[in-house]
Amino acid sequence: MKTLLRGLVAVSLSLGVTLAAMASGLPGPLVTTAWLAENAAGVQVVEVRASAKSFTTAPSFETDARTGRRTIDEVGGHIAGSRLVESKKVRVDRKFGDLTVKYMIPERADFEKFVQAAGIDADRPIVIVPIGLEPADLNDAMRLYWQFKVYGEDRIAVLDGGIAAWLLEGRPVVTDAPAVRTGTWKSVADRTDRYFADSAAVAKIIAKRDAQLVDAREAPQYHGLVKRDYVYGYGHLEGAKSLSPDTTYRSSGGALRLLAPNTYRAVLQAQGIDPAAPAVVYCNSGAQSGLPWFILSEVLGNPNVKQYDGSLHQWTLEKRPLVGAVPLN
Repeated sequence: MKTLLRGLVAVSLSLGVTLAAMASGLPGPLVTTAWLAENAAGVQVVEVRASAKSFTTAPSFETDARTGRRTIDEVGGHIAGSRLVESKKVRVDRKFGDLTVKYMIPERADFEKFVQAAGIDADRPIVIVPIGLEPADLNDAMRLYWQFKVYGEDRIAVLDGGIAAWLLEGRPVVTDAPAVRTGTWKSVADRTDRYFADSAAVAKIIAKRDAQLVDAREAPQYHGLVKRDYVYGYGHLEGAKSLSPDTTYRSSGGALRLLAPNTYRAVLQAQGIDPAAPAVVYCNSGAQSGLPWFILSEVLGNPNVKQYDGSLHQWTLEKRPLVGAVPLN
């Protein structure tokens, strides 16, 4: 009975997310290239790039001489009228006592200024466009989406397949530099308590086992075979389940796309994760956890999913323990 009730709650909440998006002119948290092509005039397109240079250079393609299949050699150009956000500027250093934690969500006022500086306004829905060629591209986009949600924005979606899918379909791009302007976007709420987990909250989960911890890193990092240089220990959080990143997306012609909701439910359950139960998602620094959070919260409609933004960088900086590291010799 509990499983049935959880399923009904998840369906109703997912429907609620979709209805809220539709009320804002969006069909849901994900939009297709076809939808965006038809509705671009009614939304703000925000492209997330690691390189600002690619925004104003033409894309290049390679064509297989035998099959005629075209692939993207270099992403370039942008959808007409879109605004540019550089992924490396989305996160900042923040102080927690005497410690400086890197790669964090900005404070509310700082994020508002950042969004305004990108020329984003308050009067139209936002569609975030990743590059869409690599998993990191998806996480960058979902990370920005999450930050918008933390600070009250609900009229927002992500383009499935990103600019890679747009280009591979032969849709037009331009290479003009975006006009410098200050937008009018405002943070209308602070939902930190709903979407953000800190170290104390994670320690409480470990002690009480009252929520799931989902590790969004690759298996070698989860098992402590390797680690990032800004994580000061090997292994994973006690009790955490591993969600293999390569089970969270699919490649379609070279563009990375999300899976169907029922597929995600099966994938999560196969890895010991209840898609409807409360969860905190983490990784090394809050980057790789962007897509898993989006899947659980937005695609599946689970209302009790948070990101541990400091992730293992903050956890080990605070000299808290990890478990599960396998012997290296």
